[in-house]
Amino acid sequence: MTFRQFVIKNVIRNKRLYVAYFLSSMFTVMVFFTFAMFAFHPAFGDGDINSKALFGMSVAGGIIYVFSFFFVLYSMGSFLQSRKKEFGLLMMQGMSMRQIRFMVFLENMFIGVFATVIGIGIGTLFAKFILMIAENVLVIDETLYFYFPLWAIVVTFVSFILLFLVISFFVTFILRSKKLVSLIKADQQPKTEPKASIILTIIAALLLAAGYITAILVKGAMVVVVMVPVIIVVTIGTYFLFTQLSVYMINFLKKRKRLFWKKTNMILLSDLSFRMKDNARTFFMVAIISTVAFSAIGTLFGFQTYLTGGMKEANPYTFTYSEYSDQTNDDQMKQDIETVNQLLEQRKIKTKQATIEMQYFTTGKDEQTFIASESMYNDFANLLGKKTIHLERNEMIGVEHSSAIMGGYADDEFIDQPVQLENGEELKLKEVIDGVVLPELFAHYVVSDEAYEQLPDPVRSESYTAWKAAQGQDDAIIEVSEMLMDELNESPPFNFQANDYTVYTINKVYGPILFIGLFIGIVFFVSAGSFLYFRLFTDLDEDKAKFTAIAKMGLTDKELKKVITRQTAILFFAPIVVALVHGAVALTALSHFFDYNLVKESSMVLGGFFVIQVVYFLIVRFVYIKQVKNAI
Repeated sequence: MTFRQFVIKNVIRNKRLYVAYFLSSMFTVMVFFTFAMFAFHPAFGDGDINSKALFGMSVAGGIIYVFSFFFVLYSMGSFLQSRKKEFGLLMMQGMSMRQIRFMVFLENMFIGVFATVIGIGIGTLFAKFILMIAENVLVIDETLYFYFPLWAIVVTFVSFILLFLVISFFVTFILRSKKLVSLIKADQQPKTEPKASIILTIIAALLLAAGYITAILVKGAMVVVVMVPVIIVVTIGTYFLFTQLSVYMINFLKKRKRLFWKKTNMILLSDLSFRMKDNARTFFMVAIISTVAFSAIGTLFGFQTYLTGGMKEANPYTFTYSEYSDQTNDDQMKQDIETVNQLLEQRKIKTKQATIEMQYFTTGKDEQTFIASESMYNDFANLLGKKTIHLERNEMIGVEHSSAIMGGYADDEFIDQPVQLENGEELKLKEVIDGVVLPELFAHYVVSDEAYEQLPDPVRSESYTAWKAAQGQDDAIIEVSEMLMDELNESPPFNFQANDYTVYTINKVYGPILFIGLFIGIVFFVSAGSFLYFRLFTDLDEDKAKFTAIAKMGLTDKELKKVITRQTAILFFAPIVVALVHGAVALTALSHFFDYNLVKESSMVLGGFFVIQVVYFLIVRFVYIKQVKNAI
């Protein structure tokens, strides 16, 4: 058997240890290949999103590539750490340190080449499926048809072969020889009892509490001001959480004898403090990387919802036509409205229409305030399918809008201004409601029809017409909207707006950003899960010996599964739960900055990642228990 054959068989024999490294590397290659496949797609050559999409994908590809370098480097470090005894045995058989370095180099290149080839192969196999998803997510006019991505294959293959080559040289360079006896007894070195500093434990709790409270309480522009200090404080607090606070809490639980001696808690807690101390840096890194993934995707998803949701909230109508100047041209207005109605009829788009003469009156403090009649409000309420109102002669209601609405302002002071009729009678404010019915973003009033007739002369007035289309006509609406906006907006002082088309345009511009962010976030999250896998299986041989000894003392299969499940769950979910809390706080701060409720979006993002982690945990738990039981 040649040396190279020995290396290949050594990798195959250690497939348990290499499988996570191989799969993670393969997935990273596949994601990078996907970006390259988009970048070289012929449809983007003449497309209107060419520069923006390709620039974003190039940046994302660079981020993934740089992250891949450190990920592979960390993975190799984990392998070398777990193979000290193996290196010692090889040295006893006469292998020199130079040969061990060469063996590690060949092993890494062997894995790297196969991960690259298979990653490209799977990416090519599912290329059509990925292109179909991207075509819908990116909201583009071009069809992303399947093509053979020759340049994408070449770029990906060369890039990752070079990456693995550099990593292999780097790892063999830093691999230093140690005394033979220390390598042979690497897994027999006694461990000292982990201890935690009370001062650092308190500091960890204070830093996390201060960071959370600050992030949750600040609002508006102050969110940006405190962002960097909060990130620094929470990052330091997270490090001390895993290195000090967690160990302190475990030691505290071990001193509670009723808990410690209950069933299998002694086995779990006795080993848990050592594991938390040994894995503290890995937990810290996983928590921070996962937080970045959660926050990035949550922010992108939330911001898109804020833009489109705010637009729809500010203007719930399909089409609007209004004048924005004192110069009136009734003939032009009638002609434009007729043009809209004719085109809607031609394209068989079913709509309801309402028109209002928006009149502004002088109220307290010389403010110009829009006042509508009860019948005006009800006409537009019926258009939207909302509740109508009924007022007595001397009653009025105030309408205010959330400041989260795009272009809207919440101003309670307007609601407090008195409204007087021509005879000097002052109207009574019945209630203040929130929402968009009438086309006015500022706070305004609605009075009874009888009182409206007795208002003084308005200081200005504007004509406004709105159309609300029935559901299920999206494609036709987008097509008509584009035609009408090009034609009608060339005739000032009138303004035509198509809200669905505006939202479509926002999604079209924002789609590539969200698509890229989603991919990067997934890469980060998968890598974080792989780090946990490496740490868990690094201790597998030690766990086999430990549980074999305990099984001889009467540990049942049920108890074995229970202990391993708890042990594995803590390893997998401790950093992820911390990351979920970090992400929830970050997204809460984001919602305060926008003054927009992002609970739904945050729950979807964080809940989705948590479900993925649960599935990953169940798979790894099954494999781990099987490995331990086979040893027993």
